[in-house]
Amino acid sequence: MADAKYDVLGIGNALFDVLVRTDEAFLARHGMTKGSMSLIDEARAAAIYKDMGPATEVSGGSAANTIVGVGSLGARAAYVGKVKDDQIGNLYLHDIRAAGVAFNTPAATDGPATGCSYILVTGDGERTMNTYLGAAQDLSPTDIDPAEIAAAAIVYLEGYLWDPKNAKDAFVKAAKIAHDAKRKVALTLSDSFCVDRYRDEFLALMRNGTVDIVFANESELHSLYMSSDFDTALKQLRNDVKLGVVTRSEKGCVVVSADDVVAAPAFPVAQVVDTTGAGDLFAAGFLFGLARELPYKQCGQLGALAAAEVIQHIGARPLVSLKELAQQRGLTI
Repeated sequence: MADAKYDVLGIGNALFDVLVRTDEAFLARHGMTKGSMSLIDEARAAAIYKDMGPATEVSGGSAANTIVGVGSLGARAAYVGKVKDDQIGNLYLHDIRAAGVAFNTPAATDGPATGCSYILVTGDGERTMNTYLGAAQDLSPTDIDPAEIAAAAIVYLEGYLWDPKNAKDAFVKAAKIAHDAKRKVALTLSDSFCVDRYRDEFLALMRNGTVDIVFANESELHSLYMSSDFDTALKQLRNDVKLGVVTRSEKGCVVVSADDVVAAPAFPVAQVVDTTGAGDLFAAGFLFGLARELPYKQCGQLGALAAAEVIQHIGARPLVSLKELAQQRGLTI
């Protein structure tokens, strides 16, 4: 197997995040399910934005957040996602490259605007997302560069890619290229509502070997196996995928493989401000550790550290160097 040019390459919906603190009444007024991710059209996006208070606007997208986190830890990172050649798209391009991530996907010159996710953060730190995919939904197999995919030790895909048909095809193409090059393919289930939409297809991807590594939180795991019993669902996950990683909020994470079941604790936090990006940044730390061939428990500790950093401020990307933070905490980098 050739040496990797990148430690991790992520593929996802390139979205600009618009975050605002709000209350439960706002969610009720707009018919939102707290904690969910809903796909919306341009008209609903405009209505939500008009009713929002002062917002924090920053480049986002689940897999992109993860890849920025991987880069912050000091790894070689790359990203594939579709924006439009517009003002927000250009901001997105600048932000991800400024974070040290290779991003070479050609921007769309026509069609819908760069996608945005309108994220409402309630007082308990829970986030409710309303996503206008825009140009992100036009990511297609032609945007998948075989040489770039084959040059990544781990290819990381987000479950949200399963919503747009073209992106789904790009997902499958990338996974095949990666495996042909003897690389690993990871999938995050993204959201329990996403799992509800595509449960059978996600299980097929796991069972037929399209993906090697699966990231899920407890809610997504229960949704995947339609079981309220954690141990039962975890056993099924262990049977269905080579490596399963389940986050459990303040209870840390559990890592399952054919050989072992390993737990790692969460890092304590002073205050949960915004849970947006918690899973994304956990995956960043874990994937970094995996790329460095660290034991699973150490991978989980790095994931927990990255997640703890991001939930203590607004926004889904780290505000400090995760590499320096890990070194300060005595973790292996």
